[in-house]
Amino acid sequence: MELDPVIHPPTRLQIVSLLAAAEEAEFGFVRDTLGVSDSVLSKQGSALETAGYIQVRKGYVGKRPKTWFKLTDRGRAAFTAYVANLQRIVSPSGLTVAPEERGQAAGRPR
Repeated sequence: MELDPVIHPPTRLQIVSLLAAAEEAEFGFVRDTLGVSDSVLSKQGSALETAGYIQVRKGYVGKRPKTWFKLTDRGRAAFTAYVANLQRIVSPSGLTVAPEERGQAAGRPR
């Protein structure tokens, strides 16, 4: 039950999470939503593109160049698996503490 090392860095996880909820998103929107710089988003986006998790599309709106990100099918499958693995890690059934000791393990008195 390993977490995908491509998605795991926080900024990449945020990018993939945002794209999972959209058809595609414009670079500026992603940057502003995540509160990161152009260079950070560009670097992390390139890593996701290299892995085949996102597709980068460039074009123009009027005379202004624009860039859009879109989650690929491979990226969506990787994100779905990542979330499922994370849920298994944090689920109570994954605990090795006996049920009667869970309150104590969480810092609550018995």
